[in-house]
Amino acid sequence: MTSTLIAASGLGAGLTASTLARAAEQEQQRRYQTEPKFQLRFGASGFNERNLDIQKSGQLFFARDLEERTNGAIRVEFMGSNEVCNQLDCVSKAQQGIVDIFSASTQNSAGGAPYLNILDFAYMFPSVASMFHFFYDKRSETLLREPLRQRHNLQFLFTHCDLRGIMLGLKWQDEPLVTSLEQLQGTKNRVTGTQLGRIAMEQLGLNPVPVAWEETLDGLRQGLLDGAETWMSAVAYAGMAPVVSQAVDLRFFAGTEHTAMNLSKFESLGSELQEQVMESAYCAQVFTQGMNEAGRYQIVGATEHPAENTVFAQNNVRVAPLSDAEREKAEKLCSPEFNPEPWEQWRERLNSWAGGVDIYKEIHGIAREIPSDTAAVNVKPQRWWKG
Repeated sequence: MTSTLIAASGLGAGLTASTLARAAEQEQQRRYQTEPKFQLRFGASGFNERNLDIQKSGQLFFARDLEERTNGAIRVEFMGSNEVCNQLDCVSKAQQGIVDIFSASTQNSAGGAPYLNILDFAYMFPSVASMFHFFYDKRSETLLREPLRQRHNLQFLFTHCDLRGIMLGLKWQDEPLVTSLEQLQGTKNRVTGTQLGRIAMEQLGLNPVPVAWEETLDGLRQGLLDGAETWMSAVAYAGMAPVVSQAVDLRFFAGTEHTAMNLSKFESLGSELQEQVMESAYCAQVFTQGMNEAGRYQIVGATEHPAENTVFAQNNVRVAPLSDAEREKAEKLCSPEFNPEPWEQWRERLNSWAGGVDIYKEIHGIAREIPSDTAAVNVKPQRWWKG
């Protein structure tokens, strides 16, 4: 199955049953030329070759690159489509060693690894570029990755970066395009596993409701939910587009579909293979930085006027861009900078886990070291674990 998925990810538009069969056979032969020293189980929640071709978040790229880079010393068994774990429990299965590597959003993983909440302060990141700048920065080792190793037995590898908005269901199909925060206040919206995301939604009057994923699509279809907080590529890859009528670009906190590894397994590889894992993670981060940005516009249609063959155009999803003034209004209502009281308890907790550092202040500052209009693809990659 892994060979088939990797082969499919390399074929793109040329995919047919016969070409896939040939490519999968060649891939299998390549991967099984040598006996691996380590075989790693990769649990990737709902991901498969179809939705990884929509949201290009690098998981299959990483698996293939790691096998090739180590000349088969590491073989990766990729298990997507919720085969072994889902968005909420992949993290715990990785911590327990049931899987060695996992991929899920940090927001859904925060239930099992609460330190991941540090990424979810409202309006901490002003742009997607600022997110990539932080994850490449060497200071992210101290601020993010080291506490995850110490507290949660996780080696954070790489992540896709996006910013979350409110995706309105079919109840809003015939309503005017949303242009103000006031139009959203009082609505009922599904929230993911993030504790800090709920604080932001409560301060904005967006009534966060924890609803199981399998009930979310029906809720958006039938009008039991007004919307759901997520990012636009997630709407496309998760099959939400047919029940979403408006994508409101609120950008109020991070959307990070990350890939991480059980720390004990990582340490068991030895220093040479550990370095190869990190090099593959670096290459996957660069891949995701460029490819997912292109995919947001050319495949998803995450723009005010989606191109004809994008997922949003085909499903009549209207993008509500919102003005900078409206987002500034939302920021002043809910961010720790302007409204600190609701965040104090979590902020103190996370600061203590980070060794007494003011974690919000530190990341907030790093995120503003680059111009606000920097394109995400223009952020300079760095090997964050070196030096």
